[in-house]
Amino acid sequence: MKVTRLLTFVLAAGMISGAAAQTRNATLTLNFSKNIGPMEMDHISLGQGGLSPDPIWDNRIAEIRALHPRLIRLFVQEYFDLLPEDGHYHFDTLDQSVDEIVRAGALPLMCVTIKPKVLFPKTDQDVVDPNDYGKWEQLIAHVVSHYREKGLAGFYWEVGNEGDIGESGGSPYRFTPENYVRYYRHTVAAVLRGDSTAHVGGPAMAGWKSPILPALIAFCDQEKVPLNFVSWHIYDSDPKAIQGTIEGVKALLAQHPSLQPETILDEWNMALSVPPTDLRIQPAYVAETAWRMKASGLTYSCFYHIRDYHVDRDRFAPFFSPGGASFMASWWNRMPQYSGLFDYQNVMRPAYFTFELLARVTGDRLQADSTDESVHAFLAYDKAYETYNLLFWNFSSTPVTVRLDAHGLADALVAHRRLLDAQSPSEDENARLRPLPDVKLLPGSAPTEIRLEPFGMESWAMEPVDWLHKLLGK
Repeated sequence: MKVTRLLTFVLAAGMISGAAAQTRNATLTLNFSKNIGPMEMDHISLGQGGLSPDPIWDNRIAEIRALHPRLIRLFVQEYFDLLPEDGHYHFDTLDQSVDEIVRAGALPLMCVTIKPKVLFPKTDQDVVDPNDYGKWEQLIAHVVSHYREKGLAGFYWEVGNEGDIGESGGSPYRFTPENYVRYYRHTVAAVLRGDSTAHVGGPAMAGWKSPILPALIAFCDQEKVPLNFVSWHIYDSDPKAIQGTIEGVKALLAQHPSLQPETILDEWNMALSVPPTDLRIQPAYVAETAWRMKASGLTYSCFYHIRDYHVDRDRFAPFFSPGGASFMASWWNRMPQYSGLFDYQNVMRPAYFTFELLARVTGDRLQADSTDESVHAFLAYDKAYETYNLLFWNFSSTPVTVRLDAHGLADALVAHRRLLDAQSPSEDENARLRPLPDVKLLPGSAPTEIRLEPFGMESWAMEPVDWLHKLLGK
């Protein structure tokens, strides 16, 4: 196939065995003439919550806004005390967390997991139906309309969280397929009564193979109940496993072609019980997983989560069993945690900077093909900046030598390079996103070789060589 205005990266990875090195050859082909649609990198979004009524990242709003997430998921948990007594509502605490999301420029994805004592007098994860569905619908409609009246319409409203595993998933509900669809019907009816522009869906399964998910899909198809999105979770250190869940959910939906819901993987991260052995792994993991999400046609994802945070057992005790409240506090307070973009002390982890680099790949997505399962790239052209943006990485434990071979360039380009340095002892952005010498790409020039270390990543902003002269009007 003839390709014009094309860059070809030829990559070789050295696989060391004793003193001898074996070379793995790979080709990454970047086609600057093939536009495959909007990049929509903001669909690789974020989540937070399920831990505390505190506005957990209120002093990091600027840093999150810089990542440009389209959605930010928030647990509407019972500790917000929305219905302290019959007929009386309390929104002040929840409003603070919603305000965080809005100020960060994102749309809230509100995950409904509340169990007010007025409607659920017994603390039992297997009691999932309120004692009065009329009052339940009144509560939900009132919550939704509260934000609509504040000018905040069109939220995503998710019915339940990990209801296949209950309290061990941070939710006071443990559903069966039969009672979930009943609860879902009542809840989404109330949401849409409060805001007809709302997006409704679920079931936010801990495991996509739970029978609750196909039951919901079939129920909404047969009963014509609104289902704007389906959602599920996975924590796995293998990006291919995450891609497999996307393909599995899409196969379920293909059995019901009359439904066309969005797909939202709204909790994902590495296997949380297996600490990464190398600081460089998680940043590269985020990029590789994002690439596989795009390759599989996922609509949205919400990385879990923004910040690690301690749990107060006493806040969960009123609506969790004693064992469930202890589990939550033990898991979050005593187990090593690596999930947050910020740690308990509000310090940025290296994975934050992957999201920052992803957020720079804006505009129209251009074709980027690889022959290597461990080397991938995002390439885009941003008309506003008149810049080609390239992000490429090596998701493997062996180094890769990148041979850059430019073909069909109409103009000379200069690439401003940044290396994501996950091992730097400094949090300074210039240390984490370390500037490297510029590279000029000239029509007909000799290939340039770039070496990526294990789990290495580079970001290139490519502009015409005379871009500075144009900027200065010379």
